[in-house]
Amino acid sequence: MAATANVRVIVPAPSSPELRALKRARVAVRCLPFRLRFYQELQEGALSSTQLAARQDWRTLSCQHLDRGRIEDHLIWLIQIGVLRREVDGQGLTERVRLTPLGRDTIRPWDRAIPAARPLARLWHWVWRHQPRL
Repeated sequence: MAATANVRVIVPAPSSPELRALKRARVAVRCLPFRLRFYQELQEGALSSTQLAARQDWRTLSCQHLDRGRIEDHLIWLIQIGVLRREVDGQGLTERVRLTPLGRDTIRPWDRAIPAARPLARLWHWVWRHQPRL
């Protein structure tokens, strides 16, 4: 009779910088106007700001209608914090974005809706996003 070995897989805990990045990403996602469906669609495939602005079912993606420029500003911010990345094709970077692994981890706790951020978190996020880069 062969003995079965108890094999334990040890998964390293996220490091402190990874936890800080995840926390910042969750605050940012809660402060932006996009709904959970927006991030789920980016998880399924890449979209551009032009495609998003032209959508007829905008209310399923955002709590307010945004023009292409405002959408692009939000997408760039989400790229900077690591939630999204630009898609690459044979010719280089495209205007289309998709969700990153950090982005998937960011939305994982929410299965129905992204909860709104509290006023203090919104203020902190605004200052963080608009502080001058030195």
